[in-house]
Amino acid sequence: KGQTEAPKIDVEIIEQTWFNSDSLLHHVAVLSSDVYEGRRTGTDGAAQAKSYIIKQFKNLNIEPLYENYNQDFSFDKRGQTYQASNVLGWIKGSKSPENYIVLSAHYDHEGIKNDKIYNGADDDASGISALFAFAEYFKENPPKHSVVFAAVDAEELGLVGSKYFVENSIVPIQDIKLNLNMDMISRSDKSELFVIGSRYYKALEPAIKSFKSSENMTLLIGHDGSDGKQNWTNSSDHASFHKANIPFLYFGVEDHKDYHQPTDDFENIHPNFYQNAVVAIITVFNALDNMEL
Repeated sequence: KGQTEAPKIDVEIIEQTWFNSDSLLHHVAVLSSDVYEGRRTGTDGAAQAKSYIIKQFKNLNIEPLYENYNQDFSFDKRGQTYQASNVLGWIKGSKSPENYIVLSAHYDHEGIKNDKIYNGADDDASGISALFAFAEYFKENPPKHSVVFAAVDAEELGLVGSKYFVENSIVPIQDIKLNLNMDMISRSDKSELFVIGSRYYKALEPAIKSFKSSENMTLLIGHDGSDGKQNWTNSSDHASFHKANIPFLYFGVEDHKDYHQPTDDFENIHPNFYQNAVVAIITVFNALDNMEL
């Protein structure tokens, strides 16, 4: 507990050169360590997490979308006023720079309850670290569309950060062509990653099928209200984009025993699955980036 270095774990490094697998795991370990006190919106732990994300954005040559990357906002909930901040950066597209794809993940979590720290490794340090992996990938593979990196706040308090981003976007809303949201992508006993969105935006389905599932990881369309499973259409930050009629794909795993528990720690993620999940999401992104959005 409280570590700032990734614990030593026996990991079979998958054969890919798109991003540094050690770094992917390291960032999850750091952000879900006790140092960040569960990253509750408005707390010192959340402020430290925000600073860490900004540092990585700078290191990865992600330009600030707002001054110093911060889109600050406040809101009231259950009689309490929260001071919050989205961390927003961008990379200019090489062929369609006027059109934007938003990659999103939330950096807040549940904080401290009954003297127990809810570290939120899967939920959603895994999504934040995947943002960094995308930036590593873009160094050698520049995106054709401009890409916004949105590390949003206050998801756990009602998707407030993503809603604020959509309603107060510095990018003209009509120029945002797509949202890819990542929330809980680092563990699955069945090695299954679900993707939601193509039920509503059929043109996105071929991109999903561009990833060839294997025994190591299966990418499944589901949890979209059409299959009798729990409907995730409005379960995370992609809902804010969907409500604004912006097409989305949401990537996530089924709930596990540590969901919203103080045991959602780095030691309980599935490193091999996680790396394969990020490869799958980048593969789908590539297919979308090559489409006319």
